[in-house]
Amino acid sequence: MNKARARKRPNASITTKAQSSIRLIAGQHRGRKLPVLSADGLRPTTDRVKETLFNWLMTDIQGSKCLDCFAGAGSLGFEAVSRHAESVTMLELNEAAAQQLKANQQLLKADNIDVINTNTLSYLATSKTAFDVVFVDPPFRQQLAQQTIDLLTQGWLAEHALVYVETETESPAPQVPANWQLIKEKTAGQVAYRLYQLT
Repeated sequence: MNKARARKRPNASITTKAQSSIRLIAGQHRGRKLPVLSADGLRPTTDRVKETLFNWLMTDIQGSKCLDCFAGAGSLGFEAVSRHAESVTMLELNEAAAQQLKANQQLLKADNIDVINTNTLSYLATSKTAFDVVFVDPPFRQQLAQQTIDLLTQGWLAEHALVYVETETESPAPQVPANWQLIKEKTAGQVAYRLYQLT
């Protein structure tokens, strides 16, 4: 399935009949492949996009506290850990996908990963923790990116935090606060991806 992260439609069914994997590109776990549950309706994110993103983040990821809002297969979160992020919190609604994230965490012996099986929007409406890097890569065509951005502004972002947002190309760019500076932007196929920094 996935060279990057899995994404699900509502009520997507998970099957363990076949497995694919994600590959960590660089860092302490470079080349490591982690199993991913095959699931109907999961959207892959390509290695090409992931590599571009982490090139953008090259000088910022080490020692950072990261939040992966729609973890899916965990490709971005595990890549961040491999590149020496201080900690990564992974939010994932699908229970089977969350269990696979926890299993892969154990494979990497990464005790600085916290996997939470939860609805992201509900979680972000609770008590706040400031993160340095946030990944927002939700299921397409559900307006989740904009809702997530709106919630992140309510205490979830550290000073000068970086926020990665991935959306479908046919959608307009998300509306962001005036203090979010767009520093990088690209498209790849049906995906538009942007990196913002708080100023």
